[in-house]
Amino acid sequence: MEAKPIAIPGKPVRHFLPQDLSIDTWPGIESYFKDLMQRKISSVKDLEKWLKDRSELEAVISEEMAWRYIKMTCDTTDQELTDSFNYFVNEIEPHIAPYNNELNKKLVASEFVPKLNKPEYLIYLRGVKKALEIYREENIPLNTKIATDSQKYGAIAAAMTVNWKGQEITLQKAANILKETDRKVREEIFFKIQERKAKDVDTLNELFTELLKLRHQVGVNAGFKNYRDYKFAELGRFDYTVQDCFDFHKSISNEILPISESINLKRKKKLNLDVLKPWDMDVDVDGKAALMPVKTGADLIDRSIECFYKIRNSFGEYLEIMKSMGHLDLESRKGKAPGGYNYPLYEIGVPFIFMNSVGAQRDVITMVHEGGHAIHSFVTRDLEITDFKSTPSEVAELASMSMELISMEHWDVFYDDKDELKRAKQEQLEQTLKSLLWIGAVDKFQHWLYENPDHSISDRMDTWAKTISEFSSNVVDWKGLEDIRKRGWQSQLHIYEVPFYYIEYGMAQLGAIAVWRNYKNDPEKALDQYEAALRLGYTKSIPEIYKTAGVEFNFSQSYVKELAEFVKKELDSL
Repeated sequence: MEAKPIAIPGKPVRHFLPQDLSIDTWPGIESYFKDLMQRKISSVKDLEKWLKDRSELEAVISEEMAWRYIKMTCDTTDQELTDSFNYFVNEIEPHIAPYNNELNKKLVASEFVPKLNKPEYLIYLRGVKKALEIYREENIPLNTKIATDSQKYGAIAAAMTVNWKGQEITLQKAANILKETDRKVREEIFFKIQERKAKDVDTLNELFTELLKLRHQVGVNAGFKNYRDYKFAELGRFDYTVQDCFDFHKSISNEILPISESINLKRKKKLNLDVLKPWDMDVDVDGKAALMPVKTGADLIDRSIECFYKIRNSFGEYLEIMKSMGHLDLESRKGKAPGGYNYPLYEIGVPFIFMNSVGAQRDVITMVHEGGHAIHSFVTRDLEITDFKSTPSEVAELASMSMELISMEHWDVFYDDKDELKRAKQEQLEQTLKSLLWIGAVDKFQHWLYENPDHSISDRMDTWAKTISEFSSNVVDWKGLEDIRKRGWQSQLHIYEVPFYYIEYGMAQLGAIAVWRNYKNDPEKALDQYEAALRLGYTKSIPEIYKTAGVEFNFSQSYVKELAEFVKKELDSL
């Protein structure tokens, strides 16, 4: 691919803070909060300037914390990086919360708020008012401890390795061996992975029990019956209810599970097995070797850039900018935290992508997914205030999951072989359906966890086994593996680090299927709608943003059935 000249963004000129401000201690930045607190607002113009100055302060502080988190997750073995992040969480963040609450009060009390003529402020202000409602000073130290303790999960998971053929490998690399055609090899690595996970079962249960206790207290302190209800308020779930989540669970179980059953029956038949076991779920049904579309992290970057250029020129440029700025860390290595993320950097507007690539097809999915988030960051970077850029997860994940499916039309950059390309698409569509089932189980489980905060560890493990069975195909045999199944929830980082941030993936997955359906019918129109929706940031309600994207924010059984049948039809055509 011929190199294209690209403009590398620099940080915008600051109008409130010094250009060279270093955030090392709380006293070093407190004066800026005091300025905002004490400043007189005598007109709408003054109020708009105040909002922009506050936004600039929030962007700079947010970016400082972001870099500390990024560096820590890139190398969990470096104690200095962990200490740096924990210092921010313990010594700076707790001082910010009371000021933010007072600034919110000042904003809401301003006589000029009704005269703000820009409609986008309506969404912002409803969030500010909700934050005021649930703020409690006694929750500051609890939230600090929660933030510190929840990061222990990443360190525990990052330390998990297995010995395979004389080499110590990460669990991400080990999981790729589950695609081996030799069933004995798959079974062996499955049990090696599970034996390693078993060593930390008690530690992870104790960690979650402590987090549950702290979170429940936060909810009670804020006047809620449980943490679930508090979290719905904190997450700003204005556009749907707890009952909507229960309806989502039911729709997914009723409409997606039967398709999953049929896929697994075909798998069992093609593999010529009497019993389909968990270690048979990732191998190619025709006995072909695992798809390995890329060789290195650098290869993944370059091919992803080419793929994004094929979708839309500007999308390719965004990834090139990130590559040039060193805002990508893709390869799996010992000591690196698990998972993947796109971390928005609100001041410079160029995000950072982190993942654990081992060369597998799943890495392509992760990269285009996080690339969708990156597009979102780029197209919202010029919005006036930071909160406009901070989109709810239901919208953020629509950006990323739509890109997973849209990009499929250009995966020829990863696969020269047409049969391999076909396999990759089949895997993706099957995984799309499978992920909806997993999301339904994880979300339903979290509702139970926080509705029943006094549960025992045994209750917790049994409830997960019961919940996952409601969203799982009976074709897969877990006989003799009951203890392994009971602890399956421990592999989900979100339960530990970002509770209740998960059903958004499911809602967005439904939206993404609809966006992809539009793309197949009219690519340019669908991309225009997709980008127009992303450019809104969070200046409209979630249903309005989905409508701008040309899709519905809808989890009724009839709509889920319609989308599921579309995916099944696409699968059957491959």
